[in-house]
Amino acid sequence: GRFPFEQCDSDGIGSGADVEDPLRRVKLHELHEAAQEAVELAERGAAWIWDVLHYGQPVRAFALRFDGQVVAYLNRCVHVPTEMDWQEGQFLDLDRRWIVCSIHGATYEPQDGRCVAGPCGRGRLTAIAVDEREGQVYWYPSRDIRPVAFDAPAPESPP
Repeated sequence: GRFPFEQCDSDGIGSGADVEDPLRRVKLHELHEAAQEAVELAERGAAWIWDVLHYGQPVRAFALRFDGQVVAYLNRCVHVPTEMDWQEGQFLDLDRRWIVCSIHGATYEPQDGRCVAGPCGRGRLTAIAVDEREGQVYWYPSRDIRPVAFDAPAPESPP
């Protein structure tokens, strides 16, 4: 589905709701700087990448379409907390069946983020709740995963 930017509340209607509202959903493109751009998530194609705050720290997240469903995870391998894509937005193996970490080959089931092979043990990718309605894809901030406020002042560095 295609999705332009828009701030939405849980009913999908634009609002001035404070970003601290945990039930508020956010269209994926709301957080991208090219506000007029729309993208499409192709089946088993390139993922959409965006920035989030995980426990207050900046982290990249990704969403991709797999077997008709949009799934989203933090871009962090369970084995070593590093970004997994081998090229920007490329997470799937050559057969487009598994999410594979480009560093050590940890392999995950796209539908639930469960480790299926490699050094990730019994781990699971950190999922981000997503929903697709009427061609629009939304992600839901949680207590631990929040939107990045791009217009907020940068935190000061320690001396």
